[in-house]
Amino acid sequence: MTALAKDASFLESTARQRIAGLFDAGSFTEFLPPSARVTSPHLGQLDAPVAFDDGVAVGRALLAGQAVLVAAQEGAFMGGAVGEVHGAKLVGLLRRAAAEQTPVVLLLESGGVRLHEANAGLIAVSEVMRAVFDARAAGVPVITLAGGGNGVFGGMGIVARCTNMVIMSEEARLAMSGPEVIETAAGVEEFDARDRALVWRTTGGKQRYLLGDCQQLVADSIAQFRAAAIAALAQWAQQSSALSLEALEAEQAMLGERIERFGAAIDPLDIWAALGVADPDRLPLLDAEEFLAAVAAHRIKGG
Repeated sequence: MTALAKDASFLESTARQRIAGLFDAGSFTEFLPPSARVTSPHLGQLDAPVAFDDGVAVGRALLAGQAVLVAAQEGAFMGGAVGEVHGAKLVGLLRRAAAEQTPVVLLLESGGVRLHEANAGLIAVSEVMRAVFDARAAGVPVITLAGGGNGVFGGMGIVARCTNMVIMSEEARLAMSGPEVIETAAGVEEFDARDRALVWRTTGGKQRYLLGDCQQLVADSIAQFRAAAIAALAQWAQQSSALSLEALEAEQAMLGERIERFGAAIDPLDIWAALGVADPDRLPLLDAEEFLAAVAAHRIKGG
């Protein structure tokens, strides 16, 4: 794997570069590597390009000496979109984690399901969700890191929120539907996908942190993502990671409260104002450290 600077950008790195920088040097062992040439059975039939890892690297690594199972989606291949083989690799990894009682770190970057694979991709994502819950029910923590340029959308956006913890950078985006999908379905008057400021304050890391969809916000740095992942695993080691009915009911209650509090909001700026932010327009200008300091000072985290 290509060597990276100590504080390399997570956003600008490939999936394998992220793995190399996040985990202990030389510790990653890949399952079904590109040399195995396990490719999508559907793309070739459509004369579409294939990748020998089908756009996701899965394997075992060490994180500060602790064994973890790892999956990293490659945004440069079809935007990290999920197909049958791609999804099967994620499911297999999560099932192995449950069987071995090994924590999982997911480096997600995906636009959703591949249109080329339609139902096969949708089924694959549903199986990934089930595998995440099975791992959590077995007491295995599953942690999501999101900081790629393609965001985490569609079914993988749901998968991310099924995990124990989501760690994002400000540059990351997380949502069910991407901006272009919303605009196509509801019209530009509802959501202008070309308004990048609107896109980021709606789906970006700061908004997700304020609403409670993301538990930690970090700068765009592989080193900071690594430190956050180490801290997250240490946190879960001190408490039960097992899925419980009480936790699911608390999550449902949070979502209900969110609709009640913010259902009439037209813009995320209105939400930030309702949370007690004195100058909502200033938040997008703050770097991650300044933003977190402002949140802590005013106790404005919602969700």
